[in-house]
Amino acid sequence: MIVEVFLDPNRDLAGHDPIIITQFNVSKGIKDSILVNFGECGLASSLASFQVKYVNPITKLCIIRASREEYQKVWSAITMVRSIGNCPVLFNLLDLSGSIKACRNVTLKYDELKFEQYKPVVGACLAIDAIQILEH
Repeated sequence: MIVEVFLDPNRDLAGHDPIIITQFNVSKGIKDSILVNFGECGLASSLASFQVKYVNPITKLCIIRASREEYQKVWSAITMVRSIGNCPVLFNLLDLSGSIKACRNVTLKYDELKFEQYKPVVGACLAIDAIQILEH
C-alpha cells in the first residue's frame, strides 16, 4: 500500500514541536490501531507480514507491506489512525499493489510530482540534504 500522511496544519501555529514522520512512529501508530480495533489476536496475525518499508519525511509518502490475507485488516486500521505521537494525522491511500517493486515505482512518481510542487514554494530555501532525500 502507498499512503500519504497528512499532518494537522494547525499544529505549527499552536507552537508545538514539529513531528518528523519515521518508519518507527508510522509503524507504532498502525500497530496501536490494529490492537485497539482488532485485539491481540488480530495484531498477532498481522505482525507476521506487516512492515513499513519506506517513509519519506518530506513528501510524507509511505510504503506499507502486508500479506494478501491481512491487507484488509491493516488497511482498515490505517483509516482509523488519528494521531502519531501527539500530532493529529490522517492517512490517504494512494495505491494498492501486489508487489513492493510496483509500489516503489508508483511512489517515485508521486515523490517527483510532490517535489515539483515544492520547488516553486520553497525554492532556494530547501536544504541540500532535503533535496537529496527527495531525489532518492
